[in-house]
Amino acid sequence: MQSKGVIRLVAIVIGMACLYQLSFTWVTRHQESKAKDYATAIRAAAERDPNFSINNEASRAFHLDSLFNAREKYYLDSIAAEKVFFAFTYKDCKDKELNLGLDLKGGMNVMLEVAVIDIVKALANNSAVPEFNDALKLAKENQDAGSRSDFVTLFGEAWEKVAPGQPLSRIFATYELRDYIKLETTNSQVLSVLREHAESAIANSFNVLRNRIDRFGVTQPNIQRLGTGGRILVELPGVKEPDRVRKLLQGTASLEFWKTYDNSREIYSILLEANRLIRDINIAEHAPEEAKTDLDSLIQQNTSQDWAKEYPLFSILQPYTDGQGQPGPGACIGLVHYRDTGKVMKYLNMPQVRALFPRDFRPMWSVKPNNTIDKSGVFYDLVAIKADARDGKAPLDGGVVTDARKSFGNLGTPEVDMAMNAVGAKIWAQMTKEAFGPDEKGISQRCIAIVLDDAVYSYPRVNGEITGGRSAITGNFTVQEADDLANVLKSGKLPAPARIIQEAVVGPSLGQESINAGMLSILLAFIMVLLYMLIFYKGAGVAANIALLTNVLFLF
Repeated sequence: MQSKGVIRLVAIVIGMACLYQLSFTWVTRHQESKAKDYATAIRAAAERDPNFSINNEASRAFHLDSLFNAREKYYLDSIAAEKVFFAFTYKDCKDKELNLGLDLKGGMNVMLEVAVIDIVKALANNSAVPEFNDALKLAKENQDAGSRSDFVTLFGEAWEKVAPGQPLSRIFATYELRDYIKLETTNSQVLSVLREHAESAIANSFNVLRNRIDRFGVTQPNIQRLGTGGRILVELPGVKEPDRVRKLLQGTASLEFWKTYDNSREIYSILLEANRLIRDINIAEHAPEEAKTDLDSLIQQNTSQDWAKEYPLFSILQPYTDGQGQPGPGACIGLVHYRDTGKVMKYLNMPQVRALFPRDFRPMWSVKPNNTIDKSGVFYDLVAIKADARDGKAPLDGGVVTDARKSFGNLGTPEVDMAMNAVGAKIWAQMTKEAFGPDEKGISQRCIAIVLDDAVYSYPRVNGEITGGRSAITGNFTVQEADDLANVLKSGKLPAPARIIQEAVVGPSLGQESINAGMLSILLAFIMVLLYMLIFYKGAGVAANIALLTNVLFLF
């Protein structure tokens, strides 16, 4: 009897744990149903609105669908950080819900491949040596024939066939690889260097894709590397814009080094003036204030309406300050919750507000969240970039970087050592000299921002002029972050775009049909099993049915 009690207790505990885990799915479905109801009401109001007059039926349907999608997303974004289930926010519940695959939810499945052959060509400075190009062609043919070896290995084997006994170092002993390959370097050592650089380029492409997808806003994406051949699998449930996804995934990464403005002496006073201007514009536009039926009331539940009206910018952008509450020095001008980033940029891009800032001012977001002010929230740094006044381009790009590697400073903290070619070293010396200062405004030790795909990876403060093209980038890096930044820097010059080699789009209607058909077949079969057990075994069948129901719960 005692053992039966223990088994019963364990079953109850496990059952409660299962119900608890499944409850997150119910909560998210409930909130998403409310979002659809809200968006449907907005769409219905637009259809009845006489001012919404679009004669073309197809165009009218497109605009109504766009309105529905925008309002639905607006609702879900507005409750993302609100507690909807005990201490859990909607975002927390979404992360814990039962995940549906592409076959059930619809979406896009993409297979990408990083072209290692392009990396090898770039490392050889696109050598025109006939044997080199013949070896590349042969290696490519062997790869396409289904060889399981990585491309660098295939290239080494092809080289031995095309140019037996000849050193690869005469092809790859370039200025950029001078620290790795000498004329006396053996072929096996050259291949090892090529393999290391190819791996870095693939890792960088993977990180770039991951960050792009994170900013794309897809819920529960799946991205993974497949083996060592440079193939990357991306699954994006619920995606409705496949053309946008293709452009996002295949775009070439752009690594750049930018000058920055100083927050305390150049930007903070402008932000104060911008806040007053936005306030006056809002008052002029919304006076007299009309009754609203949208989500403004939901957004302002935890924020004073008076504060939001008086400080429309600072209510969503927390200015960067030092320990004494004064405007902090450096390139960061504030921290913004992820759901408010679009609204902040909308404010800053208003023509009247844009006119307050210098013409070469360009705000950019950090790629990594900064949770120093709220561990439970997701906040991003807004960095004040200083573009070139003539053409708006970065003074320096990733093409000048010849090497980057993770290292550890005097205190054992991770940092990144970087080397540049002669042209880059000259520009880098000038940039760091100007950043170290003091300049004509008396500002010294400015930051230089390292930017990839218009997202700031790091903005270290310059502690002196750096000559020779070698420098160390420090920051609050973890070991993994230092590795990733080194890959970004080292691979920034390599032409290693990820090309789509296979894709499949599963429509949500097909996913819903699969759900409906599956649910119907399971339900009918389950009822038949329960009835059979009950009729055939009678009393014992009741116990068997209870056990079967419990097992189904455990499986879910």
